[in-house]
Amino acid sequence: MVKIAVLASGNGGNFQRIVEAQKSGEGKGYEVKILIVDKESAFAMSRAKVLGIPYYFINPREFDTKVEFEKRLINILKKEGIEYIVLAGYMRIISSTLLNEYQNRIINIHPAYLPEFPGKDGIGDAFKAGVKETGVTIHYVDSGVDTGEIIYQERVKIESGWVLEDLKNRIHEVEHRIYPMVLTKLFKRGE
Repeated sequence: MVKIAVLASGNGGNFQRIVEAQKSGEGKGYEVKILIVDKESAFAMSRAKVLGIPYYFINPREFDTKVEFEKRLINILKKEGIEYIVLAGYMRIISSTLLNEYQNRIINIHPAYLPEFPGKDGIGDAFKAGVKETGVTIHYVDSGVDTGEIIYQERVKIESGWVLEDLKNRIHEVEHRIYPMVLTKLFKRGE
């Protein structure tokens, strides 16, 4: 069983889905040990309480540098025996401090079909561009922004007449379906 930590900055919908899949047996080969959030207002913490997952709020503003902040993350991750980090709406760029410690063991989900529409508003950027389809990408994290090796992608057709909220809802549906599936494929070991 691979011990994972989920890092989030906001709502925590993907975090909840990953945990629920694990608890139901749909998600195999991994165990969510902890949640770490970087925003005090992150609703993901409320989800963690309900789900019975230990969580940490680490305020980046309490550190002079990103290196110090990430060293604090690493201390917690090591203490908890974390093997992989799964990003779920974590809105900070990961620096070499954390990348070097967890090389090829940080996974992100991005709400666009990379390399199209990288960055923090993949859904909005795709919608504004007027493209006929976008998608969801799960990838390893590297030193770039949404440039790591792609693990899995799925296209999402943008229907005519959709407003931005329709696209957001469809993207989230796909994310919630594929994230536990991909983690299971990555981590399931001879079960």
